[in-house]
Amino acid sequence: MSTQDMLSQRYGAPSAGARRLLVIATAVVTVVFLGWLGWTVYEHTTPQVTSELETFSIDDDHHVTAVLVVSLDDADVKASCTLRAYAEDHSTVGELTFTPDPAQGRRQVETIRTERRATSVEKVGCTAPGQDRPR
Repeated sequence: MSTQDMLSQRYGAPSAGARRLLVIATAVVTVVFLGWLGWTVYEHTTPQVTSELETFSIDDDHHVTAVLVVSLDDADVKASCTLRAYAEDHSTVGELTFTPDPAQGRRQVETIRTERRATSVEKVGCTAPGQDRPR
């Protein structure tokens, strides 16, 4: 008598139905996981709004002009974009949150009022309903 036969006699052989059920359950879990993974990848790679700081200029001690390139997935998207101006000591001296105007096109020219002379501008990013992470 072989070892396999001894083990089957002692513990019982697995039924064909239980094995089939295990294979089907594994296939269902795999399909559900792959569907979720595909949906997640799609949602994170196709945001409703994206933005990029193209350029900025320091106009005077209390004004900075920034050009932000905003791409809206749809003209009806209610987006909100934020720009922040910093002074030489890295403290925030001005901030502007605005709604991009689709009539202006992709390039949004905005003037930020500052409390003292700014040396740099940071694009915090744009958000939309359902897109909480600024891009």
